[in-house]
Amino acid sequence: MKKARIALWALVALLVAAGIGFLLRPVSYFDESMYLREALKGVGSRDIQVHGYRVHYLEEGPKSGKPVVLVHGLGGRAEDWRNLAPYFARAGFHVYMPDLIGYGRSEAPANFSYSVQDEAGIVIGFLDALGLKQVDLGGWSMGGWIVQLVAAEAPARVSRLMLFDAAGLHVVPDWDTRLFNPKTPAQLNELEMLLTPHPKRIPGFVAADVLRISARTGWVVDRAMASMLSGQNVTDGLLPQIKMPVLIIWGEKDRILPVAQAQTMHRLAAQSELDVVAGCGHLAPLECTPQIGPRVVAFVRK
Repeated sequence: MKKARIALWALVALLVAAGIGFLLRPVSYFDESMYLREALKGVGSRDIQVHGYRVHYLEEGPKSGKPVVLVHGLGGRAEDWRNLAPYFARAGFHVYMPDLIGYGRSEAPANFSYSVQDEAGIVIGFLDALGLKQVDLGGWSMGGWIVQLVAAEAPARVSRLMLFDAAGLHVVPDWDTRLFNPKTPAQLNELEMLLTPHPKRIPGFVAADVLRISARTGWVVDRAMASMLSGQNVTDGLLPQIKMPVLIIWGEKDRILPVAQAQTMHRLAAQSELDVVAGCGHLAPLECTPQIGPRVVAFVRK
Protein backbone atom coordinates (compact mmCIF):
# COMPACT_ATOMS: atom_id res chain seq x y z
CA MET A 1 0.00 0.00 0.00
CA LYS A 2 2.84 2.40 0.82
CA LYS A 3 4.46 1.84 -2.58
CA ALA A 4 1.10 2.34 -4.27
CA ARG A 5 0.59 5.68 -2.47
CA ILE A 6 4.08 6.82 -3.45
CA ALA A 7 3.42 5.88 -7.07
CA LEU A 8 0.07 7.72 -6.97
CA TRP A 9 1.63 10.88 -5.53
CA ALA A 10 4.41 10.69 -8.09
CA LEU A 11 1.80 10.47 -10.86
CA VAL A 12 -0.12 13.42 -9.40
CA ALA A 13 3.09 15.46 -9.19
CA LEU A 14 3.91 14.59 -12.79
CA LEU A 15 0.45 15.64 -13.97
CA VAL A 16 0.65 18.91 -12.02
CA ALA A 17 4.09 19.65 -13.49
CA ALA A 18 2.80 18.88 -16.98
CA GLY A 19 -0.21 21.12 -16.42
CA ILE A 20 1.94 24.00 -15.22
CA GLY A 21 4.28 23.47 -18.18
CA PHE A 22 1.33 23.56 -20.57
CA LEU A 23 0.00 26.80 -19.05
CA LEU A 24 3.44 28.44 -19.27
CA ARG A 25 4.53 27.10 -22.68
CA PRO A 26 1.40 25.94 -24.57
CA VAL A 27 2.93 26.60 -28.01
CA SER A 28 5.71 24.09 -27.30
CA TYR A 29 3.12 21.48 -26.30
CA PHE A 30 1.09 22.13 -29.46
CA ASP A 31 4.23 21.93 -31.60
CA GLU A 32 5.47 18.69 -30.07
CA SER A 33 2.02 17.16 -30.50
CA MET A 34 2.01 18.19 -34.16
CA TYR A 35 5.52 16.81 -34.72
CA LEU A 36 4.45 13.49 -33.19
CA ARG A 37 1.40 13.28 -35.46
CA GLU A 38 3.62 13.99 -38.47
CA ALA A 39 6.02 11.21 -37.50
CA LEU A 40 3.17 8.74 -36.96
CA LYS A 41 1.84 9.59 -40.43
CA GLY A 42 5.24 8.94 -42.01
CA VAL A 43 6.05 12.59 -42.75
CA GLY A 44 9.84 12.94 -42.93
CA SER A 45 11.62 15.69 -41.00
CA ARG A 46 15.05 16.49 -42.45
CA ASP A 47 17.86 19.05 -42.47
CA ILE A 48 20.04 19.99 -45.42
CA GLN A 49 22.77 22.57 -46.05
CA VAL A 50 21.84 25.31 -48.54
CA HIS A 51 24.42 28.03 -49.29
CA GLY A 52 26.05 27.29 -45.95
CA TYR A 53 22.83 27.53 -43.94
CA ARG A 54 20.90 24.72 -42.27
CA VAL A 55 17.46 24.39 -43.84
CA HIS A 56 14.82 22.16 -42.27
CA TYR A 57 12.14 20.60 -44.44
CA LEU A 58 9.30 18.11 -44.35
CA GLU A 59 8.58 15.55 -47.04
CA GLU A 60 5.82 13.07 -47.69
CA GLY A 61 4.49 10.91 -50.49
CA PRO A 62 6.07 8.11 -52.54
CA LYS A 63 9.78 8.58 -53.25
CA SER A 64 9.18 7.77 -56.91
CA GLY A 65 6.53 10.48 -57.23
CA LYS A 66 7.00 13.66 -59.24
CA PRO A 67 8.30 16.40 -56.88
CA VAL A 68 6.08 19.18 -55.62
CA VAL A 69 7.69 21.96 -53.56
CA LEU A 70 5.53 24.19 -51.35
CA VAL A 71 6.84 27.46 -49.84
CA HIS A 72 5.16 29.03 -46.79
CA GLY A 73 4.51 32.69 -46.10
CA LEU A 74 5.67 35.42 -43.72
CA GLY A 75 5.91 34.17 -40.16
CA GLY A 76 4.96 30.68 -41.35
CA ARG A 77 6.62 27.29 -41.53
CA ALA A 78 6.50 23.98 -43.36
CA GLU A 79 3.65 22.68 -41.16
CA ASP A 80 1.33 25.31 -42.63
CA TRP A 81 0.88 22.89 -45.55
CA ARG A 82 -0.19 20.03 -43.27
CA ASN A 83 -3.74 19.93 -44.63
CA LEU A 84 -2.92 20.37 -48.32
CA ALA A 85 0.21 18.23 -48.70
CA PRO A 86 -1.64 14.90 -48.15
CA TYR A 87 -3.73 15.56 -51.26
CA PHE A 88 -0.56 15.56 -53.36
CA ALA A 89 0.91 12.58 -51.52
CA ARG A 90 -2.24 10.47 -51.97
CA ALA A 91 -2.18 11.35 -55.68
CA GLY A 92 1.34 9.89 -55.98
CA PHE A 93 3.43 13.06 -55.78
CA HIS A 94 6.42 13.53 -53.48
CA VAL A 95 5.98 16.76 -51.54
CA TYR A 96 8.82 18.86 -50.13
CA MET A 97 8.01 21.67 -47.66
CA PRO A 98 11.05 23.73 -46.63
CA ASP A 99 11.19 26.10 -43.69
CA LEU A 100 12.59 29.28 -45.21
CA ILE A 101 15.71 30.71 -43.60
CA GLY A 102 14.65 32.36 -40.34
CA TYR A 103 11.42 30.38 -39.94
CA GLY A 104 10.24 27.13 -38.44
CA ARG A 105 13.14 24.84 -37.58
CA SER A 106 15.61 26.34 -40.07
CA GLU A 107 18.62 28.43 -39.11
CA ALA A 108 18.08 32.15 -38.44
CA PRO A 109 21.44 33.83 -39.12
CA ALA A 110 21.82 37.45 -38.05
CA ASN A 111 23.67 38.33 -41.28
CA PHE A 112 20.92 37.21 -43.69
CA SER A 113 18.76 39.87 -45.39
CA TYR A 114 15.44 37.92 -45.26
CA SER A 115 14.41 39.67 -48.48
CA VAL A 116 12.15 37.84 -50.92
CA GLN A 117 14.98 37.88 -53.47
CA ASP A 118 17.45 36.18 -51.15
CA GLU A 119 14.82 33.69 -49.95
CA ALA A 120 14.18 32.86 -53.62
CA GLY A 121 17.90 32.11 -53.90
CA ILE A 122 17.53 29.75 -50.94
CA VAL A 123 14.65 27.95 -52.67
CA ILE A 124 16.73 27.47 -55.84
CA GLY A 125 19.64 26.28 -53.66
CA PHE A 126 17.25 23.88 -51.93
CA LEU A 127 16.33 22.36 -55.31
CA ASP A 128 20.03 22.06 -56.15
CA ALA A 129 20.90 20.46 -52.81
CA LEU A 130 18.21 17.79 -53.28
CA GLY A 131 19.02 17.26 -56.96
CA LEU A 132 15.54 18.32 -58.07
CA LYS A 133 15.89 19.29 -61.73
CA GLN A 134 12.27 20.31 -62.29
CA VAL A 135 9.33 20.61 -59.89
CA ASP A 136 5.76 21.78 -59.59
CA LEU A 137 6.21 24.81 -57.35
CA GLY A 138 3.68 26.45 -55.05
CA GLY A 139 3.86 29.42 -52.71
CA TRP A 140 1.50 31.05 -50.25
CA SER A 141 1.43 34.77 -49.40
CA MET A 142 5.09 35.91 -49.16
CA GLY A 143 5.99 32.41 -50.38
CA GLY A 144 3.90 33.14 -53.48
CA TRP A 145 6.06 36.18 -54.15
CA ILE A 146 9.19 34.09 -53.66
CA VAL A 147 8.10 31.36 -56.09
CA GLN A 148 7.26 33.96 -58.74
CA LEU A 149 10.86 35.15 -58.51
CA VAL A 150 12.09 31.55 -58.75
CA ALA A 151 9.93 30.92 -61.83
CA ALA A 152 11.24 34.08 -63.50
CA GLU A 153 14.88 33.45 -62.61
CA ALA A 154 14.97 29.70 -63.26
CA PRO A 155 12.02 28.88 -65.55
CA ALA A 156 13.46 25.53 -66.61
CA ARG A 157 13.21 24.35 -62.99
CA VAL A 158 9.44 24.96 -62.73
CA SER A 159 6.98 22.89 -64.73
CA ARG A 160 3.86 24.36 -63.12
CA LEU A 161 3.41 27.30 -60.75
CA MET A 162 0.77 27.54 -58.01
CA LEU A 163 0.07 30.85 -56.27
CA PHE A 164 -2.02 30.78 -53.09
CA ASP A 165 -3.17 34.24 -51.91
CA ALA A 166 0.19 35.44 -53.16
CA ALA A 167 1.98 38.71 -52.52
CA GLY A 168 4.28 40.28 -55.10
CA LEU A 169 2.38 43.10 -56.77
CA HIS A 170 3.41 46.70 -56.15
CA VAL A 171 0.52 47.49 -53.79
CA VAL A 172 0.69 49.42 -50.51
CA PRO A 173 -1.26 47.54 -47.79
CA ASP A 174 -4.22 49.37 -46.27
CA TRP A 175 -3.76 47.57 -42.92
CA ASP A 176 -1.15 47.94 -40.20
CA THR A 177 1.80 45.80 -41.31
CA ARG A 178 3.22 45.90 -37.76
CA LEU A 179 0.55 43.40 -36.76
CA PHE A 180 2.68 40.58 -38.20
CA ASN A 181 4.97 41.15 -35.22
CA PRO A 182 2.33 41.70 -32.51
CA LYS A 183 3.32 43.22 -29.18
CA THR A 184 0.01 42.98 -27.29
CA PRO A 185 -2.94 40.55 -27.05
CA ALA A 186 -5.09 43.18 -28.77
CA GLN A 187 -2.72 43.27 -31.76
CA LEU A 188 -2.66 39.49 -31.86
CA ASN A 189 -6.46 39.41 -32.05
CA GLU A 190 -6.39 42.10 -34.75
CA LEU A 191 -4.03 39.94 -36.77
CA GLU A 192 -6.31 36.93 -36.33
CA MET A 193 -9.24 39.00 -37.65
CA LEU A 194 -7.20 39.95 -40.71
CA LEU A 195 -6.13 36.38 -41.43
CA THR A 196 -9.46 34.59 -41.25
CA PRO A 197 -13.14 35.48 -41.71
CA HIS A 198 -13.87 33.18 -38.76
CA PRO A 199 -11.50 34.39 -36.01
CA LYS A 200 -11.40 32.50 -32.72
CA ARG A 201 -10.71 34.02 -29.35
CA ILE A 202 -7.12 33.31 -28.33
CA PRO A 203 -6.93 32.23 -24.67
CA GLY A 204 -4.85 34.58 -22.55
CA PHE A 205 -2.19 32.02 -21.61
CA VAL A 206 -1.74 31.05 -25.28
CA ALA A 207 -1.53 34.70 -26.35
CA ALA A 208 1.14 35.32 -23.71
CA ASP A 209 3.28 32.48 -25.06
CA VAL A 210 2.80 33.56 -28.69
CA LEU A 211 3.88 37.09 -27.76
CA ARG A 212 6.89 35.75 -25.87
CA ILE A 213 8.01 33.86 -29.00
CA SER A 214 7.26 36.85 -31.23
CA ALA A 215 9.45 39.07 -29.04
CA ARG A 216 12.34 36.67 -29.64
CA THR A 217 11.87 36.00 -33.37
CA GLY A 218 9.96 39.04 -34.62
CA TRP A 219 13.11 40.72 -35.93
CA VAL A 220 13.09 38.25 -38.84
CA VAL A 221 9.51 39.20 -39.72
CA ASP A 222 10.33 42.90 -39.41
CA ARG A 223 13.33 42.56 -41.73
CA ALA A 224 11.31 40.58 -44.29
CA MET A 225 8.39 43.02 -44.13
CA ALA A 226 10.72 45.99 -44.65
CA SER A 227 12.09 44.27 -47.73
CA MET A 228 8.63 43.71 -49.16
CA LEU A 229 7.48 47.26 -48.44
CA SER A 230 10.56 48.70 -50.17
CA GLY A 231 8.95 48.20 -53.58
CA GLN A 232 11.91 46.20 -54.85
CA ASN A 233 11.60 42.87 -56.67
CA VAL A 234 7.87 43.34 -57.31
CA THR A 235 6.41 40.95 -59.87
CA ASP A 236 4.10 43.21 -61.91
CA GLY A 237 6.64 43.17 -64.74
CA LEU A 238 7.66 39.53 -64.26
CA LEU A 239 4.26 37.85 -64.48
CA PRO A 240 3.78 38.56 -68.22
CA GLN A 241 7.16 36.88 -68.86
CA ILE A 242 6.31 33.67 -67.01
CA LYS A 243 5.29 31.08 -69.59
CA MET A 244 4.67 27.87 -67.61
CA PRO A 245 1.09 27.02 -66.59
CA VAL A 246 -0.01 29.03 -63.54
CA LEU A 247 -2.85 28.30 -61.13
CA ILE A 248 -3.97 31.15 -58.88
CA ILE A 249 -5.96 30.09 -55.80
CA TRP A 250 -7.44 32.84 -53.64
CA GLY A 251 -9.71 33.21 -50.65
CA GLU A 252 -12.72 35.33 -51.56
CA LYS A 253 -12.62 37.09 -48.18
CA ASP A 254 -8.86 37.67 -48.00
CA ARG A 255 -8.30 40.95 -46.14
CA ILE A 256 -4.48 40.79 -46.27
CA LEU A 257 -4.33 40.53 -50.07
CA PRO A 258 -7.79 41.30 -51.49
CA VAL A 259 -9.10 39.27 -54.39
CA ALA A 260 -8.60 42.24 -56.73
CA GLN A 261 -4.88 41.40 -56.61
CA ALA A 262 -5.65 37.86 -57.77
CA GLN A 263 -7.54 39.28 -60.72
CA THR A 264 -4.58 41.54 -61.58
CA MET A 265 -2.18 38.58 -61.46
CA HIS A 266 -4.55 36.56 -63.64
CA ARG A 267 -4.63 39.37 -66.18
CA LEU A 268 -0.83 39.78 -66.17
CA ALA A 269 -0.18 36.04 -66.60
CA ALA A 270 -2.25 35.40 -69.70
CA GLN A 271 -1.98 31.60 -69.47
CA SER A 272 -3.03 31.47 -65.82
CA GLU A 273 -6.17 29.95 -64.30
CA LEU A 274 -7.92 31.68 -61.40
CA ASP A 275 -9.96 29.95 -58.70
CA VAL A 276 -11.58 32.14 -56.05
CA VAL A 277 -12.67 30.07 -53.06
CA ALA A 278 -15.96 31.28 -51.57
CA GLY A 279 -16.08 32.02 -47.86
CA CYS A 280 -12.30 31.68 -47.34
CA GLY A 281 -9.75 34.23 -46.21
CA HIS A 282 -5.99 34.51 -46.36
CA LEU A 283 -5.54 31.10 -44.72
CA ALA A 284 -7.40 29.30 -47.52
CA PRO A 285 -4.78 26.52 -48.02
CA LEU A 286 -5.11 25.63 -44.34
CA GLU A 287 -8.78 26.31 -43.64
CA CYS A 288 -10.44 25.49 -46.97
CA THR A 289 -8.46 22.45 -48.06
CA PRO A 290 -11.44 20.29 -49.14
CA GLN A 291 -12.27 22.87 -51.82
CA ILE A 292 -8.66 23.48 -52.84
CA GLY A 293 -7.05 20.02 -52.64
CA PRO A 294 -8.81 18.35 -55.59
CA ARG A 295 -8.33 21.47 -57.72
CA VAL A 296 -4.56 21.68 -57.27
CA VAL A 297 -4.11 17.93 -57.78
CA ALA A 298 -6.03 18.14 -61.06
CA PHE A 299 -3.78 21.05 -62.10
CA VAL A 300 -0.47 19.26 -61.48
CA ARG A 301 -1.76 16.09 -63.14
CA LYS A 302 -2.31 17.84 -66.47
